[in-house]
Amino acid sequence: MSFPLLPALSRVLASIDAPRNLRALYALLAAFCVAGLLLATAQSAAARGQEGLSAVWLGLALAVAFFGVNTTGLMLMDQARGLPVREPPDALSDALRCSHRVLIALVACLALAGAGVAVLAALLWATRWPFFGAPLLAVVLPAGVVLLGGLCFVVVILVGPLAGPAVWAGRRSGGVLAFLRTRLRHGLPETALLMATVYLLVALTTAAVSFVVVSGGKLLAGLAILGAGIELPARQLLAGVTGLGPRSFGASGMPLEGGNLG
Repeated sequence: MSFPLLPALSRVLASIDAPRNLRALYALLAAFCVAGLLLATAQSAAARGQEGLSAVWLGLALAVAFFGVNTTGLMLMDQARGLPVREPPDALSDALRCSHRVLIALVACLALAGAGVAVLAALLWATRWPFFGAPLLAVVLPAGVVLLGGLCFVVVILVGPLAGPAVWAGRRSGGVLAFLRTRLRHGLPETALLMATVYLLVALTTAAVSFVVVSGGKLLAGLAILGAGIELPARQLLAGVTGLGPRSFGASGMPLEGGNLG
């Protein structure tokens, strides 16, 4: 089963309209903020030698990020399908009920990939045997390269990007696996082209956001030095804007100097 490529490509390009779904954007930002706070708490606990508590906070951070992404995905899927976008509490409730399907589908796909890798490892071990070991190695090496490369390609292009949206569209775990199998057998080139377009859009968006943040931050740091009377070396202030803390200055070769913040 295939699909018209140009209409699908136009729908992918239309995904740049997704940030207008402010409720989904706020839900994603809120989830990442909470996950960031939990991650910082985990790092603080690890610095105090509380490894068990750090693992708990880290697990909570991953759970918040996972369910936050699924909550946002459900809201964006409503928008993509032309349905009324559900409220964030309703989306969170639905995410708590269906997000496990994503994990089940991913685990099933990874299990299949692991089985293929195990067979390849067994064949490589069998090349130790005399008489037919060398001919077997001559066959296994190129086949193994194709197998492992193909698995990585399928995971990056098909399984990773489409397992979540398939669940958000209402499929159960078995339906997700059937959908992925269909795309693998009958639509992998088209899917690869569409995902390449998605990755290009993500890269361009990331570059644009990075340019805005970095250029704006450095200009603001310069204005702060000139206008706010912050008696701090410019390099040190700009390093702080780029994310370096006092503990990082020594590692980066930048001397730490005192200053007056007014």
